[in-house]
Amino acid sequence: MKTKIIRVGLGLTFAIAPIAVAQTKGNIQRGRQVFTQCAVCHSLDGTAKIGPSLRGIYGRKAGALAGYGYSPAMKASGVNWDNATLDAFLQAPRRTVPGNRMPFPGMGNAQDRQDVVAYLATAK
Repeated sequence: MKTKIIRVGLGLTFAIAPIAVAQTKGNIQRGRQVFTQCAVCHSLDGTAKIGPSLRGIYGRKAGALAGYGYSPAMKASGVNWDNATLDAFLQAPRRTVPGNRMPFPGMGNAQDRQDVVAYLATAK
């Protein structure tokens, strides 16, 4: 990442250190709409439903949210949720984490996945 140099009035110059930010290609508003499919089993408010809450999932280790009974496969997967891993899991959950308990067969539309990932990145 590059350091940005910002010039402000009166000739002052500041160097701003790079900040790691979730970079997604998706549309957050559309992702909110697509997420309604996921909301049957998942919340974004911190409470578990059939599946774990997805609030704060972006950057979290799979199977690590306290208070939810994950499958042994999810706990042992070693997956950290980011753009690539969320996209792969949404496309084919059983292939991405064999033995996980999520019954969802997968989301075939790549743009829908990107939009949901963009939306999830904002759910903190």
